[in-house]
Amino acid sequence: MEFYKFSKEVGTNVSKFNSNFIMSRLIQTNQPTNIGCVHLEEHGNVGYHQAETPQLLLVVDGEGCVRREKGEYFKIHPGEAVFWEKDEWHETKSDKGLTAIVIEGVELDPSEFMSKIL
Repeated sequence: MEFYKFSKEVGTNVSKFNSNFIMSRLIQTNQPTNIGCVHLEEHGNVGYHQAETPQLLLVVDGEGCVRREKGEYFKIHPGEAVFWEKDEWHETKSDKGLTAIVIEGVELDPSEFMSKIL
């Protein structure tokens, strides 16, 4: 399990095409990739399971905790991401609610664009 940051502070200012915004790059793929949005309500969870493919969880709202096989929980907040390799056991839960984007694909490598934390 690896932790990354994708908040505004680690982004790059984009001015091309007379634009003015900050972009935090996440992932680039050449093979099919699944992208979804997870909505955990209060006391919601994504049960303990093995990743079928590399997975990247990007928290956009709320807060929660994640764990891997060892059982220790780590807090996650908006602007933070967690990456699990294929076959890695993991769980995500939230007491207050959490919204996250989930990206799954065989060639995911968030370290190409994102800064590691922890």
